[in-house]
Amino acid sequence: VTTGQVLSLLLLFGVSDWVSAAIRYAIPEEARRGSAVGNVVADLALDLGRLPGRRLRVVSGGSKKYFGVDLTNGALLVSERIDREELCGALSPCSLSFEIVVENPLELYSGTVEIQDINDNDPVFPSSQARLEISESVAAGARFPLESAQDPDVGVNSLQTYQLSANPHFVLDVQTRVDGSKYAELVLEKELDREEQRELHLVLTALDGGSPPRSAHVQIHIDVVDANDNAPVFNQSTYKASVRENTPSGTLVARISAYDLDDGLNGDIVYSFSSHTPAKVRELFALDSATGELRVKGQLDYEETKLYEIYLQAKDKGVVPGVAHCKVLVEVVDVNDNTPEVTVTSVYSPVPEDAAPGTVVALLSVTDLDSHDNGLVNCFISTGIPFMLSSSLKNYYTLKTKAALDREKASEYNITITAKDSGSPPLSAVKQILVQVSDVNDNAPKPSQDSYDVYVLENNVPGIPILNVSATDPDLGRNAHLSYTLLQGDPTVGHIFSINRDNGTLYLLTTLDHEDQVEFSMMVQVQDGGSRSLATNVSVSVFVTDLNDNAPTVLYPHPNTTTTYTDVVAPGTPAGHMVTKVVAVDADAGYNAWISYTLLKATDPSLFSVGLHNGEIVTARQLQEDDAPQHTLVILLKDHGEPVLSASATVSISVAEMVKEVLNDITDVAPANDPRRHVTFYLILAVILVSAAFFITMLSVGIFKCYKWRQSKELFNSSRSTLYRTPGPFHHIDAVRGGLTPPNFYHQVYLTTDSRQSDLLCKKPFTSSPLGSRQSTMRNGEPGLYHQIVGTTSRLPTPAEQAQPNTDWRFSQTQRPGTSGSQNGEEGGAWPNNQFDTEMLQAMILASANEAADGNSTLGGGTGTMGLSARYGPQFTLQHVPDYRQNVYIPGSTATLTNAAGKRDAKSAAASGGNKKKSGKKEKK
Repeated sequence: VTTGQVLSLLLLFGVSDWVSAAIRYAIPEEARRGSAVGNVVADLALDLGRLPGRRLRVVSGGSKKYFGVDLTNGALLVSERIDREELCGALSPCSLSFEIVVENPLELYSGTVEIQDINDNDPVFPSSQARLEISESVAAGARFPLESAQDPDVGVNSLQTYQLSANPHFVLDVQTRVDGSKYAELVLEKELDREEQRELHLVLTALDGGSPPRSAHVQIHIDVVDANDNAPVFNQSTYKASVRENTPSGTLVARISAYDLDDGLNGDIVYSFSSHTPAKVRELFALDSATGELRVKGQLDYEETKLYEIYLQAKDKGVVPGVAHCKVLVEVVDVNDNTPEVTVTSVYSPVPEDAAPGTVVALLSVTDLDSHDNGLVNCFISTGIPFMLSSSLKNYYTLKTKAALDREKASEYNITITAKDSGSPPLSAVKQILVQVSDVNDNAPKPSQDSYDVYVLENNVPGIPILNVSATDPDLGRNAHLSYTLLQGDPTVGHIFSINRDNGTLYLLTTLDHEDQVEFSMMVQVQDGGSRSLATNVSVSVFVTDLNDNAPTVLYPHPNTTTTYTDVVAPGTPAGHMVTKVVAVDADAGYNAWISYTLLKATDPSLFSVGLHNGEIVTARQLQEDDAPQHTLVILLKDHGEPVLSASATVSISVAEMVKEVLNDITDVAPANDPRRHVTFYLILAVILVSAAFFITMLSVGIFKCYKWRQSKELFNSSRSTLYRTPGPFHHIDAVRGGLTPPNFYHQVYLTTDSRQSDLLCKKPFTSSPLGSRQSTMRNGEPGLYHQIVGTTSRLPTPAEQAQPNTDWRFSQTQRPGTSGSQNGEEGGAWPNNQFDTEMLQAMILASANEAADGNSTLGGGTGTMGLSARYGPQFTLQHVPDYRQNVYIPGSTATLTNAAGKRDAKSAAASGGNKKKSGKKEKK
């Protein structure tokens, strides 16, 4: 296990900072395997009993595992042979670093073992013998350097001294260099005499400081040469110089100088390296033998050697040359020539986008081979990213998150880590780390619209698509897989509509009928596929647009009854008198429900005419006694839809004297004791009773209507602040549904029980088609025409923006509902517009007709209101809605549903009161 693997383990467990403690031990080199170094468990205050569960282990750098831990007693043991000279060479002290890793919780401890030297190496001389030539003229005190022995041991075990065999001429002087090493010089104590002794044999012994000491020997052969009386002399014994490590080859380091008092060859000096100058120095430096210039030859490296001690000599050219020695101390000055190095130990990628700030992403280590400020390194990353660097150990950094991540904004980060030293100029290194961000389901589906308004023609083909609900989700994979569900708020919706779960296409399962239901509201839920799914609801409103699929229905005269209703009009009735009225309704809406009446066939076309818009049958001229007594009129009713649908009504009218004349005839003809003479009394009594009953009934109805009106007004006042109200069956009447405004603007008007207040429901303007815009129509579902409207915030017109009623569509004073005499036969009133719901209108008209028929009088409820003024008010009757009273006729009676019906009847009776039938034939008829 390497240090990098340990740090990877730390990162894997999410550890950003760890406990750090340092322990130190010392052992001699070459210790036996299994030797105890120290008790790390005790020194680190760890619980020995918990060690098996905490997986304590030792991690050291390099390829060899020098130490291990005995988990039974906590002792640190030697696992490999340790050779101090192999590990550290001449460096002292020599130490090995290691780390102790324990888990549960994860902790890291650092330690150092100092490897102590033992005397396991003998001193070694470069050669087994040395030869010297010494002139006999050399004076006493002359010094002759000898080759130094080398001992790889350090401290007291290193080379400590030299010994020279006994002789009468030389003594040994042992010197110490700057680095602490020893070297020996022969000192001439007694002058030589070549004639007395031509050569000398000495033994030089090198001793270390071990116990017992180790030694080495070299044979020294000295040749005594004839005198060259003067030797060269250096002007100084030591030279000092400083060079930068990046100094180019050939740069002058120092210039040494020596002189010789002899003449000739004995005075000519040659400079050279001394014999014990290391070969490495000779490779790095060059010496000019003639000038003594010392120059750089190779590439210097401060990180390898900081100081060079160079020994030089000057020798004359005599037969027995004189020699002088000096040394040059060359100090290498550090240069910032090493760039920092960044090593990424481990990277945790991808990182979840919901990772908490402070999550460790990567572990880094930095190194710089330079020294001092040149080797001081700082690391930093670029700004504007949600990451930061922190350092817990020297030269180690952790990359952490410092803010929340968002994969939808950035799915990956290419982080640039810059390591810069403090040199001048500084050097820097760049490392790129790619950190990917994994997706988390943190985004709910986003629909393209908050709501949809869809318009579908009724009588559609089942199974057509009418809408495509679309949504997007910025997440990835399953988190962005959307499904569409139709919420079952209304159980009927699920039987009518279905939605494709995968693509959001809304289908119609059945055929819709505008007359059955106009609007459907539903909620579509869009849900993603994340493990914790998120959902969004979209409201959908489906509006069923009307088709002209209902022909006008004749309410009076009823076309399917077997009973024949014959309307009676007296001779002498003036022109313009309303005889009867054709009442019809159309279940469609808007233009499809507008009905026009034309006289298709008549016994005498010149005698009667029919109102185009109201179906009133009036006399075209004054009736004469010679006019035909029986008339049949066929009325054609047509709506204004496309295609046009029609119906017909047959009306029977008799021209005869009134009931009074009939009664008088019966009285005149009947004998005195005939019971028919008492008929008149019973008829008068019946009329009085029926009138009283009718008055009481109408009074009760008026009180009840007033009570309901007050309730509805209070309800309206409590809800008038509501911007959009859906009409209910009792509080609103669908007055206008696409018919009173131009076809390019679809809207609805709901009239409340207080007709002075109304709700105007506006939808988005359409094209010229009254069915709405065909944009966004699905290609494969053309019959399912739909229109999507964004939101439901279409602006409602203010009262000031609403157009005033067109005076061309209002009743004039002479055309407003009133007595039959006020009708001039011209259609100047508003076009009849069936804007009430079909069932409500039919029920109201039939109920009104039945009441009027039972009472043989006009409907009550106020002047000119057809019984509606108490519920809807005069504005509703006169301005907003066509006068449907004109379409109500009481079968079997000449009374019409107006407030002036009595006057009309009285006028008619007065006009015909003097006419009596003269012939029995007429009476029988």
